[in-house]
Amino acid sequence: MRRAAGYTHSHVIAAAISGHAAARSPLVASWSRSARLHKLDPEKRIPPERMTAAELAQARERMEPMIRAAGPSLDRLFQAVGGVGCCVLLADRDGVPLDRRGAPVDDPTFEDWGLWTGTLWSEAQEGTNGIGTCLAEQRAVTIHRDQHFLARNTVLSCMTAPVYDPQGQLCGALDVSSCRADLTEAFAGLISHSVAEAARRIEAEAFRAAYGRARILLVPGADRAAGALLAVDSDDLVIGATRGARMLLGLSGDLAASPRPAADLLEQGGPETLDQAERAVLSRALARAGGNVSAAARALGISRATFHRKLGPTPRA
Repeated sequence: MRRAAGYTHSHVIAAAISGHAAARSPLVASWSRSARLHKLDPEKRIPPERMTAAELAQARERMEPMIRAAGPSLDRLFQAVGGVGCCVLLADRDGVPLDRRGAPVDDPTFEDWGLWTGTLWSEAQEGTNGIGTCLAEQRAVTIHRDQHFLARNTVLSCMTAPVYDPQGQLCGALDVSSCRADLTEAFAGLISHSVAEAARRIEAEAFRAAYGRARILLVPGADRAAGALLAVDSDDLVIGATRGARMLLGLSGDLAASPRPAADLLEQGGPETLDQAERAVLSRALARAGGNVSAAARALGISRATFHRKLGPTPRA
């Protein structure tokens, strides 16, 4: 952001939010919330607030399934960005990092700046910043250096994506942050893409863990990057859906309590009568038995004669 000679960070923000830019610019809208809603001063120099060890332990316990699911993706993402002076943070929905990856040589610097577990990075606490603004707007954001609201945070570059739980609810944010002055906006954009992909991988891993006994289906035609997954039970009913699948299929609410037929959602014609459903079961049993009618009948607990009678004549093409 270019700044006129003699203008401070506070002057730039005040000028931006005094007009109508907030209606056109998501960044200025966040600045406006920081100043007018949260009553923050851009020149505030107090270090970020941090949780106690007991509070952090409780927060980690609440998000333990997601932290466990995120581990491999955090490792992979850090392998990609750690060499260029970045750290990786997984925050909860309150904007508190609960898990992180960082290089030991960089950790003292990151800890000084508050890029550490237990630090409060909500927009209400720190103004416009990657984690807080991502959670406030529920979208991926890049807050590069002087786009931050607080002047003391303008050395940071933060690339953040929202993370949704297996029920499609916002549960946190995945962030890559850097204190390096040579991190360009173009390179930050590349990192942002990797962060969004990693967030979808975390959601998918958590979803599979939550529905371990269900079949997991990718919504046909959906981009894999969207993470549009369905959990289908043994009755071919959809009992769970990721955020991506819910958006694509227009789903809402508790699907476990009100399941939906998979064939209906995916527009795949399925058995509509009891006779058709029974024939489908017999056909699947016969296929599993490799065409052996006796074996298929035994698997279903019926006689060979009953199997033949219920299956009926093989339809002609």
